[in-house]
Amino acid sequence: MQTEFSIKARLRSFGYAFEGISAFFRTQHNAIVHACATIVIIPLAAYCHISSEKWMALLIAIALVWMAELFNTAIEKVCDLLSPQRCAQVKFIKDVSAAAVLIASILAFIIGLIIFIPQIL
Repeated sequence: MQTEFSIKARLRSFGYAFEGISAFFRTQHNAIVHACATIVIIPLAAYCHISSEKWMALLIAIALVWMAELFNTAIEKVCDLLSPQRCAQVKFIKDVSAAAVLIASILAFIIGLIIFIPQIL
């Protein structure tokens, strides 16, 4: 059953999202790694005066890594909840989820190289 639109409910949903971000930073060590990379890359891009197109590519790459890591964390937590014991199927799910983060990170790294190597050379 669908309820009527409510600004109060929409604001509450933003609160839940911010609680999720806070919990992510409190519990996941990789969040600190991603935060450090983001804190280094964004000022570097500003310092290099990269084009709007390069900014878009860079921001999409950064967001993709963050999103992959957040989804990976959620998937791992669901797996741990549903199957606390070791299980080959759960291991596969967690490994594939982690692989998504790795692929997003490699892509972001390559985009960074494409953008910043010409700035350095």
